[in-house]
Amino acid sequence: MIMSSSRALLLIGKLHHARKEWEALSSLATLKEYPSGDRPDFLRNCASDAYADVTALYRSNDSTSITGPFDAELVAALPRNVKHICHNGAGYDNIDVEACTKRGIAVSSTPIAVDDSTADTAMFLILAALRRITTPFLAVRDGRWRGGEKFTLGHDPKGKVLGVLGLGGIGRAVAARAKPFGMSVQYHNRNRLSPELEDGAKYVGFEELLRTSDVLSLNLALNASTRHIISKREFEMMKEGVVIVNTARGPIIDEAALVEALDSGKVFSAGLDVFEEEPKIHPGLLKNEKAVLLPHVGTSTWETQKAMEVLVLDNLKSATEGKGLITPVAEQKTKR
Repeated sequence: MIMSSSRALLLIGKLHHARKEWEALSSLATLKEYPSGDRPDFLRNCASDAYADVTALYRSNDSTSITGPFDAELVAALPRNVKHICHNGAGYDNIDVEACTKRGIAVSSTPIAVDDSTADTAMFLILAALRRITTPFLAVRDGRWRGGEKFTLGHDPKGKVLGVLGLGGIGRAVAARAKPFGMSVQYHNRNRLSPELEDGAKYVGFEELLRTSDVLSLNLALNASTRHIISKREFEMMKEGVVIVNTARGPIIDEAALVEALDSGKVFSAGLDVFEEEPKIHPGLLKNEKAVLLPHVGTSTWETQKAMEVLVLDNLKSATEGKGLITPVAEQKTKR
C-alpha cells in the first residue's frame, strides 16, 4: 500500500477559479500538474515513474483536448495506484466508466453545481423557441424590422405541457422555472421519483411523454441507451408543432431527423445548446431560422464555473481522506 507521505494528486488541464482551494490540498498530498501536452506524451508519463505515486486525478474542463477521451486504452495505462478520477462536468461520456470500474477506479462528476445555470439556459431556449426568436433577433441587426415576410407569431408558455425527459437535478430545476410561466409539467425517467422529488410533476411513459408534450426538454445523460433516443420514429409520435429543447448532450437527438422534422413543420422550433459533432453543427440547423442555437454555453457563468471546480476539489479531498466520493457517477453509486 502506498504511504500517505508519498501520495500525489494530479491536475490535468488548468484551474481558472479555484487555484487557492487546489493548493490547500498540499496538506494532504503532493500536488502534480499536467497543464498542456498531448495524448502520446501523457501516456509516456503514465508509463514512467512520473505519476507512480498518483492516487487521484482532477480531470478539468479542457482535459479532453489534452489527453483525448479517457477510453479503455488510457484507463488501462493509468498508474496502478490511481483509485479516483474526479471529473469537471455533469456529463462524463468521454470517460469509459466500465473500464474504470473493472480497474477499481471510482469516478465523480459535478451534477449539483450545474443545475441552476443549465436550467436557466433551458428556460431561455424554451421561451426563445416558442417565439421563434431567431428571425427577428437576426433581422433587427440587419435593418429588417421583425424580419419582414419571414416573421411569424410565436406561442405563449402559459397553458402548455412541458415534458421533461430526465427529471434529475437539472430536469427538476427546469420544471421549477417553467411553473411560474403557467406550464404544467410531466416527465419520464427509467424509475418514478418520490412525491417530494416530483413536486407535482406527472409521471408518464416514454411514448406518452412524446405524444402529449407541447414542449419537450431533454435533460438526461448520454450513454449507449440514450444515444439517438430522439430520432425519426420518436418525432413521428410527437404532436404537430412540438417544441424541442436540448441542453444535455447533442447525440441524444438524431440531428438529421430533427432537420427533417423542422423542415416539414412537425417541429415548430428547436432550442439547442449542444450538438452531435461539436463544434460542427448540421448545416440544416444553421440555415433554418426555426432553430435557436447556442454554442454549448449552458454552464458558462463565473459562479457556476467556480462551483464546478470547487466540487471537483471537494471530491478529491473527500477521496484522499478516505471518505469516498461526494458525487459518484450514476453507474457506480451502488459500487461505492
